[in-house]
Amino acid sequence: MTLKNKTALISGATRGIGRAIALELAKEGANISFNYAKSKDEAASLETELAALGVKAKSFQTDIQNFSAVTEWVANTRENFDSIDIVVANAGIIRDKALALMQEQDWLDVINTNLIGTINLCKAAIVTLLKQKSGTIINISSVTGIAGMPRQTNYAASKAGIIGFSKALAQEVAAYNIRVNVVAPGFIETDMVKDLKDDYKAKMLKNIPLGRFGTPEEVARVVKFLVSDRSQYITGQTIIVDGGLTMA
Repeated sequence: MTLKNKTALISGATRGIGRAIALELAKEGANISFNYAKSKDEAASLETELAALGVKAKSFQTDIQNFSAVTEWVANTRENFDSIDIVVANAGIIRDKALALMQEQDWLDVINTNLIGTINLCKAAIVTLLKQKSGTIINISSVTGIAGMPRQTNYAASKAGIIGFSKALAQEVAAYNIRVNVVAPGFIETDMVKDLKDDYKAKMLKNIPLGRFGTPEEVARVVKFLVSDRSQYITGQTIIVDGGLTMA
């Protein structure tokens, strides 16, 4: 399942699921271009860790909400890596509140980062993929975008939007040998989940048939499969990685 000499463009890679994806793809030989917003030290640390795996890695400080900035990141990636073969739109935030208490900025921050950020990255990269008539795109959604969760109306809307956007894009670019899929994680052991209240986490665990939260590495391995040649006949799909939560 080698990805040797391929270049992956990954948003939100300095921690959690994004970091695990970057490392997983690098282990298969992929060169990694990733963005960061403010965490310069974390970005430098990841660059070092990726380089130790024998691949080329470079970070770019980029506001994922700003299309011009994302376009510049993509152009710099082409210049530094010569090609773009894999796009992973992973950057995301939460601003959880009951709808009655949610401020306008809570909506804008989540929608602009999660949904608009995903659209920005795909749009900025798609011309390159169309010209070379190849490429794979993975957009990271959430089970919240499928089943909904209380106090996450903004997050659910952004993640459901990613699924609809990806299905439409998959049909649009299939004739150019470009595949677009979605990975929808459930409760994964990231900083985002660690910040949840203990009683809420205990309640969620009872609803997960496998009886535990997932790991970022388990999500990353699904992404690795979807960007590999082993999944050449899969496009427009949403792969749920949630320990059976939405099944229950």
